[in-house]
Amino acid sequence: MSKNLTKTVSRGLLGLAAALALSMGAHATPKIIKKVPPEFPAEAARQSISQGSVRAKMNIEPDGKVSGVEILEAEPRKVFDKAVTRALMDWKFEPSGQKETHEVKLVFKNED
Repeated sequence: MSKNLTKTVSRGLLGLAAALALSMGAHATPKIIKKVPPEFPAEAARQSISQGSVRAKMNIEPDGKVSGVEILEAEPRKVFDKAVTRALMDWKFEPSGQKETHEVKLVFKNED
């Protein structure tokens, strides 16, 4: 490979790396302006479940409202899902003018 071709390829790769960095940086984390904590389910307490966690993905509309929640992972399964979904549907984000998604992990601990 000639020196000129090597320089051209290197510059092209640097340009590609810079473009990727810019595109990744352009997708900033949505800013939360209203956060509603989920309630600890009474049924979980009755079953002597004192802790757990849920990882969920929210669909965020251009105006910042949450339009849907998808449970990605839960431990224990199906115990905290409804409480998380109800709470996250009430969250509000700063309007971005475009549809976005945002993932969160919520941890439950019942101190009673």
